[in-house]
Amino acid sequence: MSSYQPKDFIETAEGLIFAVVTADLDDQRVLSFLRYRRIPGGYQKLSSGDADALLKKHYPDYIHYSKARDVTLHGVHRDLIAVHHQPRKRLREILLRAPYDGIEEKLQRMAGLFAAQGLDTSELGVTGSLLIGAQRGGSDIDLLCYRREVFHKAREGIKSLLRQGRLQPLDGSLWRDAYERRGCSLTFDEYLWHEARKYNKAAIDQTKFDLTLLTPERWQDLLHYKKLQNCRLQAAIADDSHSFDYPARYLLEHASVKEAVSYTATYLGQALQGERVEIRGQLEVSGLGHLRIVIGTDREATDEYIKVMK
Repeated sequence: MSSYQPKDFIETAEGLIFAVVTADLDDQRVLSFLRYRRIPGGYQKLSSGDADALLKKHYPDYIHYSKARDVTLHGVHRDLIAVHHQPRKRLREILLRAPYDGIEEKLQRMAGLFAAQGLDTSELGVTGSLLIGAQRGGSDIDLLCYRREVFHKAREGIKSLLRQGRLQPLDGSLWRDAYERRGCSLTFDEYLWHEARKYNKAAIDQTKFDLTLLTPERWQDLLHYKKLQNCRLQAAIADDSHSFDYPARYLLEHASVKEAVSYTATYLGQALQGERVEIRGQLEVSGLGHLRIVIGTDREATDEYIKVMK
């Protein structure tokens, strides 16, 4: 089994830093998206478009077609990985020393608040800019949780800390910033309605943080899929028990498409069992004839979404 997990970062000798998207290797490559590159004096954060353009022009060997997934994305051969940045290890390092800056100090306070709520902080990690020390004053804190029960306990903890005033709900500017960074295909009002009920985001002294669940379950890798076409459908959610997983999985009450899978963070925890949703994404079929609709064929899920029909 691969030692790489989603949300880990991997770095090449050229200073290219990729975010891992799946735990299994594909033709000995770690599937990923290029997020940063080292430049004199620091790091450059790259949009999906800029990352694709950079690789096509200068590093085409890191563009990989996955036969198993029928998709072209970024992939780094395991022998070309110079540094493996690991979220749990990085969080432990930050918690055991004096904070480097205000963002690290807030991260330490967040961990302390969770520990006071009875959470096992050894099940937490940190990804994003903090994982590689690229944070700035306006950076978010991207926390990871590696056990389902700890994740949902953390969500309850966030609710409690919000009631106590020890954390703050996101204000209009932080919600707007989160929405614009995400670049999703929902209106701002649609985005806000869905996000406000998830309790996996809040603020600590005007710094936004979010919490993502990662589990070792490998159901998503058991079947190989081929893309068919763009698809829009309406269905009721039959089972939402894996809705906060990465990738998120929803079982559907639909005549032919029984499953929706999202690789885009916006649509984690998006709908509850019994709710009726509209979904736009890529229809895929497995070798066994299993149909699913996938949201997140690129990082921003352009023209793809899940939304509750209110």
